[in-house]
Amino acid sequence: MRTVLVTGPGGAGRTTVAAATALAAAASGERTLLVSATAPPGFPSGTEPTEVTDRLDHARVDSGAHFRAELTELQERASGVLDLLGAGRLDGEELTELPGAPQLALLHTLRRAAEGDWSANGGYDVLVVDLPPTAEAIALLALPGQLRRYLRRLLPAERQAARALRPVLAQLAGVPMPAQWLYEAAARKDAELAAVQALIEDGATTLRLVAEPGPAAADALRTARTGLALHGLSADLLVASRVLPRHSGDPWFAALAAQQEKCLGHWHAQWAPGVPVHEAAHLGHDPRTPQELAALKVPAPDARTPGRAADPWWIEEEAPGAEDGPAALAWCLPLPGAAKEELRLVRRGDELLLTVGPFHRVVRLASALRRCTVSGAALADGVLRVRFTPDPGLWPRTD
Repeated sequence: MRTVLVTGPGGAGRTTVAAATALAAAASGERTLLVSATAPPGFPSGTEPTEVTDRLDHARVDSGAHFRAELTELQERASGVLDLLGAGRLDGEELTELPGAPQLALLHTLRRAAEGDWSANGGYDVLVVDLPPTAEAIALLALPGQLRRYLRRLLPAERQAARALRPVLAQLAGVPMPAQWLYEAAARKDAELAAVQALIEDGATTLRLVAEPGPAAADALRTARTGLALHGLSADLLVASRVLPRHSGDPWFAALAAQQEKCLGHWHAQWAPGVPVHEAAHLGHDPRTPQELAALKVPAPDARTPGRAADPWWIEEEAPGAEDGPAALAWCLPLPGAAKEELRLVRRGDELLLTVGPFHRVVRLASALRRCTVSGAALADGVLRVRFTPDPGLWPRTD
């Protein structure tokens, strides 16, 4: 299954372009599923896949229902602890979703698609996902890996081997040990997150950016490009939305069109040919029907377009070190659009904590670099180089 993720600045027309992409995929003969938080105009709003056209289904993400179901299930599983504490149960009708619930609900829906929960519908060739605005979308795509890391740190799998000793350990420590259901729940969540992470990192997954030409969008796209590069993601198409007709006789209208044309020229120069720029014409109003969405002529996903590449980090050997000592190593990462003042690096054990503006990533060091100390970092020509000096006490000798 090919997955197309659609994001862009808020108000740029992400849902419109996602729906137009899904319609184009279905028109090309692919069995297609569109997943979005809000139903596009003319689309059904059911939370289960519902037919739109002959080869296109749509499923809406209901974050409120997902939040209530998850919390109700958690209360059932933790009933023994809650009864022991005398805690009152929360009724599903009184639960109001908390911040972060929409993101978790979307991950849950992606997990269902990844694991083939909707195979009864005949299966799908293409999955189109309408993501939140760019900054939130990048954080969302990184979330499965981050949550799995947290689970491994908080409930290491190797501790499950000691479950037979828990009663004894509880008496010695004087505090109750985590119940087996907690480890089982963690393992189940880890498996679900792994399925979503595999979908995001699959070579058949591509990402489309949507932006309305203008100065604000240019800044947003620069930030987006940096955040995508940090997480090893790349766009296969940039859709310029609401493009005005050129050469109008109206001075006010012509000035807006000229501003758009200037911005589009920069985008074609900066992004193409690696990332084609598609200009979706302004219809004079927001699209109201699937036919008007199809009129935007957003291209269908091309199976020949490569999806997510391998992790972009690479290692370079720098100038030789001290006599008979190993050379210094540089760990390199392309970060187009990044600014030095937005960078922050922290080494913690075998991990590197990297912050670039609003984006964060924790990277596990390659085995060779774990035997080194960080001796510097530099950002030049859009590439971050972190310099590592081998630790004589840990680096293997060659004599």
